[in-house]
Amino acid sequence: MELAPLLKGIGIGFAIAVPVGPIGLLCIRRTLAQGQLIGLASGLGAATADGLYGGIAGFGLSAISQWLLDWSAWLQGIGGLFLCYLGVTTFLAQPATTPAAFTSRGLATAYSSTFVLTLTNPVTILSFIAIFAGLGLVNPSGERLAAGLIVAGVFLGSALWWLMLSVAVSWLRSRFTLQAMQWLNRLAGLAILTFGIVALGTSR
Repeated sequence: MELAPLLKGIGIGFAIAVPVGPIGLLCIRRTLAQGQLIGLASGLGAATADGLYGGIAGFGLSAISQWLLDWSAWLQGIGGLFLCYLGVTTFLAQPATTPAAFTSRGLATAYSSTFVLTLTNPVTILSFIAIFAGLGLVNPSGERLAAGLIVAGVFLGSALWWLMLSVAVSWLRSRFTLQAMQWLNRLAGLAILTFGIVALGTSR
């Protein structure tokens, strides 16, 4: 099996996930407050959305990408409101003394919230379209196996970053005092709220 498309996809997925934005801040905060599994589940939600957008770009699904772009203002507005809500709740949250006991419902909520939040960001699909087109990876009618491997690689690359981030943050958690956690909640909340306000301001 040709591994080059898979490796390209892993590189793309990793590169897209690394910049710290609202999703990164949310995953860091959840890892610190609720434990590594919740943080990782949050990251995997974002990775799934990255894989979905990678599939749209990789398979040349122009009708879907055009629909997303046509409704980008509404999607960005919804995402902005959600970010504002998360920013306020994060700012007001009290630091936990121990990681919360996880449940399947908690993991599902963490996963689905970041999945939806990532999907509402039109910049994501634009990034994938630009990267795939620039690297000549758009494949509307060519080899489906190669396109599928690229998309799988995008998910794996993104998931790899979120795994590394959740492990690193979880390891650092024991070194945070309650006061430091409180300040982190406030800073993260303000940053996420700012992202939300910016998203609302540019969604017109």
